[in-house]
Amino acid sequence: MSFSSDEVNFLVYRYLQESGFQHSAYTFGIESHISQSEDGTEQRMVESLSLIDAVMPDVVASRQNQINQQKQQVKTEVQDTNGEEVVTSNEGVGTNERGGDRTEMEVDEQQQGSARGTNASAVEIPDTKATILRGHESEVFICAWNPTTDLLASGSGDSTARIWDMSGTSEAPNQLILRHCIQRGGTEVPSNKDVTSLDWKCDGTLLATGSYDGYARIWKTDGRLASTLGQHKGPIFALKWNKRGNYILSAGVDKTTIIWDAESGQCTQQFCFHCAPALDVDWQTNTSFASCSTDQCIHVCKLNVDKPIKSFQGHTNEVNAIKWDPQGNLLASCSDDMSLKIWSMKQDTWVHDLQAHSKEIYTIKWSPTGPGTHNPNMNLTLASASFDSTVRLWDVDKGACIHTLTKHTEPVYSVAFSPDGKFLASGSFDKCVHIWSTQSGQLVHSYQGTGGIFEVCWNSRGDKVGASASDGSVFVLDLRKM
Repeated sequence: MSFSSDEVNFLVYRYLQESGFQHSAYTFGIESHISQSEDGTEQRMVESLSLIDAVMPDVVASRQNQINQQKQQVKTEVQDTNGEEVVTSNEGVGTNERGGDRTEMEVDEQQQGSARGTNASAVEIPDTKATILRGHESEVFICAWNPTTDLLASGSGDSTARIWDMSGTSEAPNQLILRHCIQRGGTEVPSNKDVTSLDWKCDGTLLATGSYDGYARIWKTDGRLASTLGQHKGPIFALKWNKRGNYILSAGVDKTTIIWDAESGQCTQQFCFHCAPALDVDWQTNTSFASCSTDQCIHVCKLNVDKPIKSFQGHTNEVNAIKWDPQGNLLASCSDDMSLKIWSMKQDTWVHDLQAHSKEIYTIKWSPTGPGTHNPNMNLTLASASFDSTVRLWDVDKGACIHTLTKHTEPVYSVAFSPDGKFLASGSFDKCVHIWSTQSGQLVHSYQGTGGIFEVCWNSRGDKVGASASDGSVFVLDLRKM
């Protein structure tokens, strides 16, 4: 997962405080408006933030609401709106905001007409088809399937990653606990820092994790730690294996990106071209990659080259995520400026500037379709997920929105295409995982979990969907015979 501007501001502020840079933290807090309050209440609130707060502005707002409610001793109100019970509480956005979003979506839906599916024929996934994985003691930000086997990895705010063996039929699958520890006084102690990112090596033999403690780690499938990668000066926000499996790429709050030699665990090259925290990275080839930052810039860099081979500017706010298409020809980026842009190495300005979302775009994914993929007869499409509670599918050749998927009622944090490209899974903080037909835009399956969904992912066969949630749960949906 990736991070937006407000989220990063909180992370930077917390990092400076925890590192003892009180003056720098104070200055940063003033400049970023974090620490402005009349009575210091907000300052104390920020100091107690965890990564879940940092990646959920709504949670920050709800915490402030909780403080206000404690002051005013206002009881929770329950209103009946349009026949629907709406609870104004700390868990969701207010009634007016939700109502406004829905009105906007309804107008949009009328304009799109048949281009959008409804949930009239959607099949609710029964509990018998869902395996709930318990063990994490805090929010689970990320999850990812092993590329070759049914091992599901998850990363949490409890400073652990876990590997769940989903290959059998047991209701209580075996789990390996990967404890993230640091050296202190000659002994290993738990880092007590959030696991922010993870990625499997393409052959499924190794798992890489990135942590708020500033270290990347490489793990074997049996849970043993293979390497600890220490060069970043602060939290790591993203990391990725290249396709060959010899390098790992990471991005951090220290404004740098690093290419690591996976075998030796050494830093091969550190790139210092951003002037603010780097939020996301993605490989173009085995030796070249793109990075994005809160500085609104995108750089394309290459191993053994001492400056960017290309830089893209055009976003007017922080760039949250970037993704190369399957062939590495087009680069998609999404931003807090509510736009999604498509770039090409052949030109300096964007190929498309796609503006349709009404709030920040949190993440994007390309379909595994089109020329050079396992599904060459299907068109290449791009999915975008936004805080406006919608998912959009785009025809990138035409620069047009094909479908707008509107059944979520809270910010959408994750989207993932099935391996054959026929379905798209989406996860939202409304606790729902929806599965859509990419051809018709119709909602075909739906499941409601017990916490806000941070990540969804498909296994390699396309018959299971994994999801991780804010209440510490991880669950797997079995779509066979659905």
